[in-house]
Amino acid sequence: MSSAVEETKTDIRVTPAAPAAKVANARSPVTRLLNLLSSVRFGITLLMLLVVFSMIGMLVMQTNVEGFDKYFADLTPATRLLFGTLGFFDIYHAWYFNVLLLVLSLNIVLASIDRFPGAWAYIRKPKVEAGPVWLKTQQVHEVVGVRGASREDVARRVAAACESVGLKRPRVTEKGTRTVVFAQRGTWNRLGAYAVHVGLLTIFLGGFMTNMFQRNGQMPLAPGETSSEMAETTFNLDDRGLQLGRSSMDLPFEVTCTDIQQKLIRLDGPITADNTIDWLTHIRIKDENGEHTAVVHMNNPHDYRGYRFFQASFINVGRARQIGLRLTPEAGGQPVDVTIPRGGSAKLPDGTQIDFVQFQPDFAMSGAQIGTASGEYNNPAAQLVVRTPDGKQERAFAFAQELPSGAPIGRAVAGYKFRLTSFEKVADAHVLAVQKDPGATVFYVGSTLLCLTLSAVFFFSHQRFWAIVEEREGGTFEVALGGDANRNQLALEDRFKRLKSAITGEPIEVES
Repeated sequence: MSSAVEETKTDIRVTPAAPAAKVANARSPVTRLLNLLSSVRFGITLLMLLVVFSMIGMLVMQTNVEGFDKYFADLTPATRLLFGTLGFFDIYHAWYFNVLLLVLSLNIVLASIDRFPGAWAYIRKPKVEAGPVWLKTQQVHEVVGVRGASREDVARRVAAACESVGLKRPRVTEKGTRTVVFAQRGTWNRLGAYAVHVGLLTIFLGGFMTNMFQRNGQMPLAPGETSSEMAETTFNLDDRGLQLGRSSMDLPFEVTCTDIQQKLIRLDGPITADNTIDWLTHIRIKDENGEHTAVVHMNNPHDYRGYRFFQASFINVGRARQIGLRLTPEAGGQPVDVTIPRGGSAKLPDGTQIDFVQFQPDFAMSGAQIGTASGEYNNPAAQLVVRTPDGKQERAFAFAQELPSGAPIGRAVAGYKFRLTSFEKVADAHVLAVQKDPGATVFYVGSTLLCLTLSAVFFFSHQRFWAIVEEREGGTFEVALGGDANRNQLALEDRFKRLKSAITGEPIEVES
């Protein structure tokens, strides 16, 4: 976490505090507390605890997950008592989880403040001077001989070589009988850890906002129905055990279901989940801003005003989205085929109107009451209203199977006998999950920032190079090279070889 800013180099001078000041600080409880809160070890410990609690939240089913009541009932009494006492069933809302997030965030902030001056010194006041002895202590170093007209000429040659290998703005410093050339690249990498910290803090803020302000619920919708609230089942643990409740939340808009659709794998199969490719719920949302339509797919939720609509489940009673009818004139003649959508109508050439009223997947009749014996398509039938041109209307039924001759329910109506030839299978209603999560966007921004900054910090590095030019006998010059990097030693060595080759003009040696 803060390790990237902990890389204190030997060229950063720190003036030791006076012994009396050390004793005074050691005795100060406030100073000891601040030292603990800004400690990297303490931060890593908190981060490990956060990971442990998050894993508990994944392994132990939480109260807001569907099916928690069955999960709770399967636990032993001792497990229920232990997990309930420790708050494991709702760990993300437990007081200690939020306190842990707060203290860890404070640790990141204080650790960053404590170590920022050391990192900023690399940018504000880079070390441009160096001595031959100090250069030998660097990660890469070597002494090469170069011929030149003067020390200044060799220094310019070294500076040009630095630019040719991608080092930025070489600085030339004269110091007595030697000339020092300093060049670097990737200075910003020293501050990369602080961008990582910002990403972590943003993620924590998003998680806290989700824990505190997230609202979840469900909204069952059938075609033609309108709803302006979402409801959820709540689970409360008390001395009497698990108590189930129901809570609802008003929405700032109305949702009207205009149509539902179910795409099946096998058209002749059931409307079960394992035979379904996709569920589609067509909705119309109305508020003070007007109306707009949307379609909620299984893997394509819809967002509106901070609310997200998902496909959650469906009511597994077979219905028909549209039906195909064959009407045979009772007096003889060619049959007429029509297709009618749910809740729709069809008009015949003679002016007769057929209204599609209801569909029963397993037609059953008890006295005058019409219903379905089951949700399966065992005996599908469509209930119709037939309106004649003279204004009369009468109820009719269309069955998929042949009815016995003379069956009253299959009699001719308005001069036609009705037969159900086809129907598009669909569930009785869809249940949409509605979620309001103000922390989701913040969390995604933080996660994106964290991934980008971690990649930048660990795939790149701050590289520094020094070259000390000194004149020797016979018109030759000695160039002592040295360099270091805060990470990625292989990249440092590669650039050092290319720099040496650019200065001496010799090809790069390839290791066998």
